[in-house]
Amino acid sequence: MLRFLLLLALLALLALPGSANPASKQIIKGTDTFLFTYSAEIPTIESSGRIWLPIASSDSNQKVELLRTTAHKPTREVKDTTHGNRILVMDLTPEDSGKNISLLYKVTRHENTGHPAPENENTKPFLKADSLVPLTPELRAIALEQTANAATAAEKANALYLHTFSRMTYDKSGIGWGRGDALHACDSRTGNCTDFHAYFIALARSIGIPARFAIGFTIPADTDSGTISGYHCWAEYLADGRWHPVDISEADKHPDLVDYYASNHPANRFQLSKGRDLTPAPLPDSGPINFLVYPLVESDGKLIDAGRTFSFERIHQSTP
Repeated sequence: MLRFLLLLALLALLALPGSANPASKQIIKGTDTFLFTYSAEIPTIESSGRIWLPIASSDSNQKVELLRTTAHKPTREVKDTTHGNRILVMDLTPEDSGKNISLLYKVTRHENTGHPAPENENTKPFLKADSLVPLTPELRAIALEQTANAATAAEKANALYLHTFSRMTYDKSGIGWGRGDALHACDSRTGNCTDFHAYFIALARSIGIPARFAIGFTIPADTDSGTISGYHCWAEYLADGRWHPVDISEADKHPDLVDYYASNHPANRFQLSKGRDLTPAPLPDSGPINFLVYPLVESDGKLIDAGRTFSFERIHQSTP
């Protein structure tokens, strides 16, 4: 109830004469075109190792041109056999420590307002459990309760969107957040974008609504160049033959956009990979990759944090 009253107060404030609408500083509608530089610094490697980096692809929402890959020695591209992601791989030795790998992209991203599912698309993978997105009786019971008054799949998904929005709070304190663990999100009711969308996807799948995960970056709308501190992720669900976009963690951070993010993704973002439990060849010794956005480095069977820098320069934006 307190959250609802705060939302009403915010909406009333935004309606006052002379009040600035923060939505205009958060989203770009239409299209957004920008250069994006993804840089990874190889950490100290004491023996042999390997690094995996996501390579962005074009799809119905974005056109991607990989203009340049800069590395001090040859790399190779492999495929994630689970979701079809493109992944750059380099074998490492101690001499590679401190070296950099960078990828320069030109991206034209379109606002996602929903799109038809491809004919004969296999949606079964989007109904299955992931390692950290299980389908449990507890989650199914919550989903059934929250959708009791909804008739169609779209109405049920919207009910789950509003439930997740009201139940969870964007909070990166404590431990356990950031892994996209649906059960942890259910219990803690806090987390970041991976946790919000893991919870939503688990609920949707548990009642037979296909739902899927994607990850990349939000491109700032209020400036035309700069660095980006961290990743962002989002989700889509399938209803009435269309994939519908949602972004619940952004709605939590910007409640004035709660209706917008129930059915839209803005143009100012960049998708790097999709899905969970990625299985490239070679596979890390630690097993399938939970999700891939930051550089993943492994040496002697141990994961090592790598340095990373992400920057952009906007070329053009077009609003409808």
